[in-house]
This record gives sequence, structure tokens and C-alpha cells, in this order.
Amino acid sequence: MSDAARPATTTSPAVTVIGLGPMGQAMASAYLDRGYRVTLWNRTASRADALVERGATLAASPGQALRASDLTVLSLTHFDAMYDILEPFKEAVAGRTLVNLSSDTPEKARAGARWITELGGTHLTGGVLCPPPLIGTPDASTFYSGPREAYDTHRAALEVITGKTDYRGEDPGLAALMYQLNMAIFWPSMIAYWQAVALAGAHGLTAAEIAPYASENFAGMGHFIDFYAPRIDADNHEGDVDRSSMGLASMDHVVHTVADAGVDTAFPEAVRDIFRRVVEAGHGSDSFSRAVELMKKG
Repeated sequence: MSDAARPATTTSPAVTVIGLGPMGQAMASAYLDRGYRVTLWNRTASRADALVERGATLAASPGQALRASDLTVLSLTHFDAMYDILEPFKEAVAGRTLVNLSSDTPEKARAGARWITELGGTHLTGGVLCPPPLIGTPDASTFYSGPREAYDTHRAALEVITGKTDYRGEDPGLAALMYQLNMAIFWPSMIAYWQAVALAGAHGLTAAEIAPYASENFAGMGHFIDFYAPRIDADNHEGDVDRSSMGLASMDHVVHTVADAGVDTAFPEAVRDIFRRVVEAGHGSDSFSRAVELMKKG
């Protein structure tokens, strides 16, 4: 994103951003870069200072912020924050489109969409698949779901946030589901990397030293995903390539290596426990993809 915003005019498109954490600030900045008239609101007003210096307007209340634009982007911690902020000003929701990019469950997204609809507004759920520094870039992507007409009407504005938009359908919970599916992969993967960094550090290696190998490891994961996906969909957990018993033995070695280094073993022990449960269920000779069936049963 450029530090210099295009000057907004009275004919420039308008947008409101409510919530100025790192993500909300990045979104507001991207809109300023594209010449939008940007109105802001945040509980801690000082977070808007730098954006106001660049031409944004800080609203005195959430209601004033909503009334300033037909389109409002919500960047909040969760959906409950939407109720806390907008309930006292709910009359301002009517006739406006709210794009809720807050992280929450599919059911919370559906309930939030119903609430906005009952107030006379339009709700789009979104799930952003990039960190704040990549907001406004062409290759970043966001899931959306909700009324198709609203998505089509505001698509140009949504593409300011991320150059790619992936509309998943009318159900407002679908974007939240797709987002959480990605988070279910992202957070454990990064924790696995932190585990490796901690283990490396116990042996005198730096994070920078192992970074190329970690990146290569992550890059190669696509091969495994592409290989296993059709087999799982076909209910094929044949142990012709790997076996759960082999995975259990391997994770046992990981746990002991971590323990020997004096590093916390909670995460690898949790992974080992999944392999153990698969093997104890009688699937030691099956692929470790059999864990999918175990997890489905809860």
C-alpha cells in the first residue's frame, strides 16, 4: 500500500470502517489509497489519528459512522462485538450494507445476518485469508457469502480489500465456515513451526537457520493434500503408501527428542495421541488418513 492517498472528492465512492485493529487500519488505508471517502469509528479513537491525517473522517459514534456510507466494513474480534457496538444505534442499520469480516463460527454468522436483516440492513459475511500487510494487494483473497445482489453491487469495493474475492453462496455461514477451515490448518501448522524453532534453539540453531527447511516442508504439503483428497473422498484408507503404526512410531520419536531437549511436549504429544487412538481402534495397518474417520466421530 502506498503512503500517499489519492485525493477524495465529493463524487468519490464512500466506505465506513468500524474496528481499527491492525486489520481494520490496513483496510481503511487501502481505501484511502484508492481515493475513497473513508469514515472511521473505533472504541479507542486515537487509533484513527494517522488515518485522519491522511484524509479519513472520524465519526463521533457508530451511528454517525453507519450513516456516512451505504457500505460499512466491520473488522472486529467476533460477532458479539457487533451487537455491543451497534445495538444502541440499530436504527442506523436500515438501508445499509454491512460486510462483517470478523472471525466467528458459521452459526454466529447466520445469527448476525438475521439480526442485520431484521433491522432493515443487508449483511455479507467475509473471511480474509491474508495478514494486514497484504491487505490491498492483488493476489490476496477473501471468502464472501450472503445476498448475491449485495456482493455484485459492492464487488469493486470488496476487491480493494483483497484483489481476489471468492463468493460461496447465499448462506451467510459459508464464508465463515471456509475461513475457519483455513484457520484449522493455519494455526496448528504455525504452532508446529514454533515447536520446531524451540527444539532447534535447544540445540543451538536459530530460527533463521532452519527457516529454508521449514519453508520447503510447507511448500511440499500441497503434494500430500492433492494425493490424499481423492482417496479420502473415495473412503480409501489403504496402507499402501503409509501406515498409522509407522506414524505413531515416528511421533513417539519426535516426543522423546523434544523431551530430551527440555522443550515443552504438549503439542507433539497431542499429535501422537491421535495416531495412538487410530492404532488402538485397529487401524494400525491403514493409512494415517484414517484419522479423518476418527475425528468425524468426535
